Amino acid sequence: MSDTPFVLPGVTPHLTIADGKAADAIAFYTTAFGATEQSRHLEEGGARIMHAHLTVNDGGLMLNDHFPEMCGGAPAEKPAAVTLHLEVDDADRWWDRAVAAGAAIRFPIDNQFWGARYGQLTDPFGHVWSIGGPIRD
Repeated sequence: MSDTPFVLPGVTPHLTIADGKAADAIAFYTTAFGATEQSRHLEEGGARIMHAHLTVNDGGLMLNDHFPEMCGGAPAEKPAAVTLHLEVDDADRWWDRAVAAGAAIRFPIDNQFWGARYGQLTDPFGHVWSIGGPIRD
């Protein structure tokens, strides 16, 4: 982890992880998507992650444990209406690594009519990820 501030261009997703599993999510994203942890800030006492910053495929991803005392109760049962997309050089390599790490297949990877190799996965924390890349011969 670096003490150097990391500047984020554009829009950065910020995920809330239920059930105190943000540390598990960081470990999963590192294994499944090759994430690099940039920083981690714990609450006083160190039981929960207040903020973590990762880099995935050269893009920023922030996350934290859910804090019901700060945001009005329990988080949504499952994240909804958002898909995190990874556009990569070899979609099958990224796909296979994520599935091996424990991601569930939501939409199988295949060559698609719009000219991309594409599929969707759900991570163990309920977040949907799509992986796309060049058509595979």
